[in-house]
Amino acid sequence: MTQLFRPQFGADFIVGAVGQLQFEVMADRLANEYQLEVMFEASPFAEARWLTGKDSEIKDFIDKHKTAMATDIDDQPVFLAKSAWELGYVTERHPDLGFQRTRERG
Repeated sequence: MTQLFRPQFGADFIVGAVGQLQFEVMADRLANEYQLEVMFEASPFAEARWLTGKDSEIKDFIDKHKTAMATDIDDQPVFLAKSAWELGYVTERHPDLGFQRTRERG
């Protein structure tokens, strides 16, 4: 499964996937089904987490971490961490927020 993220800064979208094979499958399907050739470049992010909590606390977090924020296809806020260590550090510093690995779409 892949996810599409739009960073708060920058114009390019980020495609999130669990492994390299998913990128290859996506590129192959886009080429065969839609005649679109794509090239993926590595992003500096290794982890994505959906934010949960009070709206005011989420807004405050987003304001403080603008360069690491994106939205998903449903316009929900997503924190993008460069490493598992960074994710752990940020999670510990913000115990009032939830950092969800997945998000149900309804």
